[in-house]
Amino acid sequence: MALNIIDIAKLAGVSKSTVSRYLNNGYVSVESREKIKKVLEETGFTPQRQAKGMRTKKTNLIGVIVPKISSETPARVVEGITEVLSPNGYDILIANTNLSIEKELEYLNIFKSNQVDGIIFMATKVTDKHIEVIRDLEVPIVVVAQDIEKFPSVYFDEFQATEDITNYLIAKGHKKIGYIGVYEEDKAVGLYRKQAYIETLKNNNIEINYENIKSGDFDEKSGYILTREMMEGEDVPTAIVAVTDNLALGAIEYLIDNDYKVPDDVAVVGMGDSKISRVIRPRLTTVHYHYKTAGRKSAEIILEELDSKIEKNNSVVKKVKLKCLLVERNSV
Repeated sequence: MALNIIDIAKLAGVSKSTVSRYLNNGYVSVESREKIKKVLEETGFTPQRQAKGMRTKKTNLIGVIVPKISSETPARVVEGITEVLSPNGYDILIANTNLSIEKELEYLNIFKSNQVDGIIFMATKVTDKHIEVIRDLEVPIVVVAQDIEKFPSVYFDEFQATEDITNYLIAKGHKKIGYIGVYEEDKAVGLYRKQAYIETLKNNNIEINYENIKSGDFDEKSGYILTREMMEGEDVPTAIVAVTDNLALGAIEYLIDNDYKVPDDVAVVGMGDSKISRVIRPRLTTVHYHYKTAGRKSAEIILEELDSKIEKNNSVVKKVKLKCLLVERNSV
């Protein structure tokens, strides 16, 4: 016999409304949440099995999955999303994953099992499991910041952005250019920017010192530590490309703490054009990413798919690649 929410509530020893809040990502105490989770795992129950084929009404809700709600980048994307969706009568449900792959998959499944009209997913690392879950969705989805084959995506020209900032340093006379990146599981930031940096040096016949190519986390602390490793090496750089402004900030902090002058001794550039890049001293030369535009474009694609009722297996997949803009300040 098929289970329903009432059955799940009885098995878990909680109320029906508590189960409903759990399934809709509302507030549930830790104790009740664990009870419900255990029952769901034991029974294999998912709301979609119960409701499959019964979805008849629009909810005018769009689920938005972001990697870190406290970060400036998702905030700019969400601002663009709401500018488009709100005038069109849609509200958003924001799910914050805090950079957890498990949370990303969990929220994709939550939105899959509950009635949202579409999903906008700010992706970091995209695994086979992500693809499997996305493929099974019955509502439109748009991926932001990563280009996923066969799915609508709004992403950035990472090669152009990294090439521009690296060429800028070369034009200023730098040949010993270090690199502070992130792990390659994040293809856009970790892999593509690194590939562009290496190719740009090769295209300019500049010898690559792989000892000065570092990878770590996204935060300022990682930038500090990786810069220390680089500057304690045998062949110290005269310039550093950091793939985020936070990493660049960490690099500058290390250099200043150790009596290096920026940019006289070591130039530093970042990527992202965050608010911090405009207030630190020296002000940071960086690359501006049109995150708000990315949010707007992703919302426009969702509306197009909803309005035209595009089938998921339609051969036309909307892709938008956005250019980036070099912002020259005082750190070079």
